[in-house]
Amino acid sequence: MSSSITALSATELRVDDKLAAALLALNNAHASELSWLAPEALLHLVEQAWRAWRIGAADALLIALDQDAVYDSPNYRWFRAGYDRFVYVDRIVVAPSARGRGLARRLYDELIRTATEAGHDRVVCEVNLDPPNPQSDAFHAALGFQPLATARIHGGTKTVRYMARSLR
Repeated sequence: MSSSITALSATELRVDDKLAAALLALNNAHASELSWLAPEALLHLVEQAWRAWRIGAADALLIALDQDAVYDSPNYRWFRAGYDRFVYVDRIVVAPSARGRGLARRLYDELIRTATEAGHDRVVCEVNLDPPNPQSDAFHAALGFQPLATARIHGGTKTVRYMARSLR
């Protein structure tokens, strides 16, 4: 089981059906926190990603977009309306069997490092308030993310907190 961070490409998803299926299953097992994806939606996200990384085949996954992505998420649109430049963490997930090994922190540390090197001012994300996700709240607070606003999305069925971590 490899624990190195590996770049993920759309080409890799197209040619490696087992990898694509494993990452899709990892995402969709956590759809209440992330949002459910069809195979073509995962492919589109990876195509649009500023950075897409995995650890192991499907131990952990991070997909981050910048302000130039073509993406119709209400959360992404909120950040795009408010900031000229940013890195948006669309999803980060760690398989239950790989938890407790610091994989999410390693992915975030690498994202923060590369975003800083690229001259970005901030890394942004949203965390579910309803349904609640207290582990994600605590994790992001420990990484220095600050709350910006809340929003009800998906016809009022979900409430999120928008957060940002300054890189300056």
